[in-house]
Amino acid sequence: MTRIDLRSDTVTRPSEGMRQAMAAAPVGDDQYGEDPSVNRLQERIADLLGKEAALFVPSGTMANQIGLKILTRPGDEVVLGDGGHIVWHEAGAGAANSGVQFAVVGRGGLFTAADLRAAYKPPGHIVFPPTTLVAVENTHNRGGGVVFPQQDAVAICAAARELGMASYLDGARLFNTAAASGRSLAALAAPFDVVSVALSKGLGCPVGSVIAGHREVISHAVRARRMFGGAMRQSGILAAAGLWALDHNFERLVEDHANARLLAERLAGLRGVSLDLETVQSNIVIFRMEEGAPDAATIVARAQELGVLVSAFAARTVRAVTHLDVSRADCEFAADRLVQVLGGR
Repeated sequence: MTRIDLRSDTVTRPSEGMRQAMAAAPVGDDQYGEDPSVNRLQERIADLLGKEAALFVPSGTMANQIGLKILTRPGDEVVLGDGGHIVWHEAGAGAANSGVQFAVVGRGGLFTAADLRAAYKPPGHIVFPPTTLVAVENTHNRGGGVVFPQQDAVAICAAARELGMASYLDGARLFNTAAASGRSLAALAAPFDVVSVALSKGLGCPVGSVIAGHREVISHAVRARRMFGGAMRQSGILAAAGLWALDHNFERLVEDHANARLLAERLAGLRGVSLDLETVQSNIVIFRMEEGAPDAATIVARAQELGVLVSAFAARTVRAVTHLDVSRADCEFAADRLVQVLGGR
């Protein structure tokens, strides 16, 4: 049976070219700063993001947790949009690792500088925790892959600086943001103190993220990575996949976005389905099953029987994600099967 896996863009497998690059990678001990492939990747990502330095880490969650660790102190408050990955998908790590609490603002993952100012709590208050960090996720996963408006990001970071706060960009899918918006990675990253990007999502690498910022800040990130168990040795084998992906998989992201749009347009308007096409701006499609329609678990199970894998994101919410391992024909097949599952024609 044909099997189309739309659960996530993390399910991709290294291509033959990527595997060859990994096998041929020059390596050394990264803990001594001697892995040439890691060093090259870090320098290249720092340059793309317009930052002084960068650090290769095993995962996007670790990158986010390092960001929290180096930009806050225990008891601090972090402001971020609702549905943020840092809150929903990191097993409570922010509280466990850094002792921070979160103030959720805005809607659908988006918020404004006014929202930040309204949530802000100054240091030294006898009751309130100090608000010391604002975090933006771009694109926003649970928001449906929506691109965070750059004018809002600029205003938020300006307000944060005025209030004495730091700013962090969870750019796990920032490559998708760049492809969707036409803006450079450096322009998207410019307002923020610290930025992370994932290599294991749209770029199709098997492992890895990179966190970037001022050189002194990244020196603190090196220690935090060690504390979290993410220090690696001959990790150039992994870094080489990222270098290959930057050359071969970045520009093609627009294909994933077109495939997501195809899928969304086929599902929108079906009876019992609530899907806002305005949110389908990159490679993620999220739709909700209305009351009276089958729930998400039922939809996922029925789709799997027909060879299409999607995810239940909540009791009545389903997510599908396009990526480099599914073609346009695959997405047309998946759309046909999902329409069948959802009772459409």
